Amino acid sequence: MSDIHFYTNPQSRGRIVHWLLEELGEPYETHYLQYGGSMKEPEYLAINPMGKVPAITHKGAVVTEVPAICAYLASAYPQSGLLPPAGSPASAAYFRWLFFAAGPVEQAVTTKSMGWQATAEQQPTLGFGSYDATINTLELALANGLYICGEQFTAADVYVGSHLTWGLMFETIEKRPKFVEYVERLATRPAAVRANTINEEQLKKSQ
Repeated sequence: MSDIHFYTNPQSRGRIVHWLLEELGEPYETHYLQYGGSMKEPEYLAINPMGKVPAITHKGAVVTEVPAICAYLASAYPQSGLLPPAGSPASAAYFRWLFFAAGPVEQAVTTKSMGWQATAEQQPTLGFGSYDATINTLELALANGLYICGEQFTAADVYVGSHLTWGLMFETIEKRPKFVEYVERLATRPAAVRANTINEEQLKKSQ
């Protein structure tokens, strides 16, 4: 029996965690849940009271929220190489951009997709400031190498890369050359291909 139980739906942000799990290389057991159905049943609500996916349990401990799951699993399995050495410059970049994507990028893209426009007076009170400032800053994350932390692929790339992949696909993030090159590079990773195949096959089964 696996130590990792993964709760997801193939049409959710669970696909990010699925990719991370394939990169991790550790056994995991997947539980597919349905919107408006098993996600809202008492058994799952005991794991995540929000009734949302994804979530994991690891040796009985519950972790929800995609960036938290990515960071947790990378630290729980350091042999995977998905976490830079503690205290290193790469580690600083790892935490900086992982949480930048989870905070300002998430907020900026959401407000744009919803058609919400903050005034110049409101922008200083927002964590992301403005959409343009956020996207310009996100581009800086790719300035020092092939990946967020330079030449080492990490869990931060799974999360930031997924944001960019979906942003470019749905046109909520500008198709800048650095973004396109980065997303194309990540898409060829064997773990990303495996995770995508698993999810697409699951979608076909549920139709």
